[in-house]
Amino acid sequence: MKKILYVDMVNVLVNFKSGMDKLDKATYEKYNENWDEAPGIFALMEPIKDAIESYKLLADKFDTYILSTSPWNNPSAAHDKVVWVQKHLGDVAHKRLILSHNKHLNVGDFLIDDRHDKNGVDKFTGEHIHFATNKFPDWKSVVAYLI
Repeated sequence: MKKILYVDMVNVLVNFKSGMDKLDKATYEKYNENWDEAPGIFALMEPIKDAIESYKLLADKFDTYILSTSPWNNPSAAHDKVVWVQKHLGDVAHKRLILSHNKHLNVGDFLIDDRHDKNGVDKFTGEHIHFATNKFPDWKSVVAYLI
């Protein structure tokens, strides 16, 4: 049986700042400091370097899911995240997107996330792979560790 792997989206699979950079000036200013509430922002984001290839490789070895939050004050976020996953990952992530503000409620072996104290990451019972840290600075280090 394959081990279960969860992968966060924002700043793990997608570069949040790349979405901010694509907002028009009025929207950028309107949502200043609350850019995750800007309608459509999550569909605009670009993948992080090596994220797509790494996800596909790991999906072949693990029972892999995307585990992300959806900002409460942005009704388009859930839709936009589905659009992003369909566009960038296609069938390899078909129906494998889980949106939750309580990541610890998901049972699995690994969680790749850039945060450690938000949305239940600190209570996740499997191993937390803390992305964008000295130990796991990028996708190459994560893949090398897991495979």
